Amino acid sequence: MMARTHDLAAITAYGYVVLTQPVRMVTVTTALIAVVANQIGGIAPDIDQPTAPFWRNLPVGGYLGKLIDKMLGGHRFITHSLIGLAIFGLGFMALLNLFHPIMPAVDIHIVWWAFIIGMISHLIMDTFTKEGVPWLLPIPFKFGLPPIKSLRVTTGKWVEKSIFVGLLAVDLWYCSSHYTQLVNVFHHIR
Repeated sequence: MMARTHDLAAITAYGYVVLTQPVRMVTVTTALIAVVANQIGGIAPDIDQPTAPFWRNLPVGGYLGKLIDKMLGGHRFITHSLIGLAIFGLGFMALLNLFHPIMPAVDIHIVWWAFIIGMISHLIMDTFTKEGVPWLLPIPFKFGLPPIKSLRVTTGKWVEKSIFVGLLAVDLWYCSSHYTQLVNVFHHIR
């Protein structure tokens, strides 16, 4: 899937979770950082792809991307597995704990969950592509849905574009049908 589809899938999943959970008071800082963390989580598994937007936006990203690609075993290897999810999750929590003293108003648990939801949405979306995802690495099998490879999504083609439009439609419908809950969430941001 393309980065924009992963971005939209991540925020769709996060929005669903936020709107279906009991509303808690959060700071504006927590809310903003959680959305950013969700978007980072939505593209984090593609850190193993040298041409990913993450690397293109850094001055020496092309070189770093190639280095990371080789270190991590290539695209859709460890970063697209449950092991990768655990490693990223532990690493991101360590990073949040490191920065928590300088941002005490931020609920790092909400931010962490936003990141993880983004990552999981990425892995789920990539499961629908022709390449599949090695969820159970080190078992060398890539899972894909549907099981027949020829019926899966090709990155950047019309089916993926339809999925993007479908996600937008789901977001609009969900926000409009849960308008009261959405307003309630915004009233709990201080």
